[in-house]
Amino acid sequence: MKLVMAIIHDEDAFDIMDYLSAKGFSVTKLATTGGFLRAGNTTLICGVTDERVPELLEIIEAKCKSRKQMTSVNALNVNLNESFAPYPVEVTVGGATIFVLPVDEFRKV
Repeated sequence: MKLVMAIIHDEDAFDIMDYLSAKGFSVTKLATTGGFLRAGNTTLICGVTDERVPELLEIIEAKCKSRKQMTSVNALNVNLNESFAPYPVEVTVGGATIFVLPVDEFRKV
């Protein structure tokens, strides 16, 4: 058994949760915040059998596409004591960061 944790963009969360549920995956949603843009993310947690891990990863990769977004430099990690003129920059958001962890024991009570 594996525990799959996928950090995804908020915009992708409900779509992928519906799809995973329809495919028989149990999924838990956590509201999280990214460190770089300090924007909302969603962390999905799924406990799956070893055999279903490739299927789950394939779904996440297909449903969570990265995209470009404009943001102000103010949103980035900038020392406020420094002098700077805020300007928009293009960043890539979305996609998924996925962790697959072994599970020694699983109980549902």
